[in-house]
Amino acid sequence: MSQDEFEKATFGAGCFWGVEDVFRKLEGVRDTQVGYAGGDFDHPSYQDVCSGVTGHAEVVEVTYNPKIISYTDLLDIFWNIHDPTTLNRQGPDIGTQYRSVIFYHNSKQEELALESKKNLEDSSRYEREIVTKIKPAGKFWRAEEYHQQYIEKTGRKNCRF
Repeated sequence: MSQDEFEKATFGAGCFWGVEDVFRKLEGVRDTQVGYAGGDFDHPSYQDVCSGVTGHAEVVEVTYNPKIISYTDLLDIFWNIHDPTTLNRQGPDIGTQYRSVIFYHNSKQEELALESKKNLEDSSRYEREIVTKIKPAGKFWRAEEYHQQYIEKTGRKNCRF
């Protein structure tokens, strides 16, 4: 399969360690990277992002084969691995870098993300408002190497618990 046949998806759903671990294990996912997106600060470090001044979210960039796993499947997983009703927080992690966000890479992803959010809102699954933002993907800044595949490297089961 050529590089052109893979697509990218980018999600922020709290601490990127656990989010990456979930997506990495999916059939059809070729690669994942953790990093920072959505801010206005070039070449941010983890410390910069944690300071809250960069505007970046901790995100996972997923490279996947849409013939094996669809973007809609990835969205379903995204919605199920975090609480999309907590603003700037997931579990004990608090700050704008932990916000719930979908960064779309094309108009089809935008359409599917908006539709999936509306379907979730209409389902009454949550009593509170879904605060997840859906925004165009801008520059992705790869996080430091020690953050990549952190769960696998350390054997921790989940970064939030």
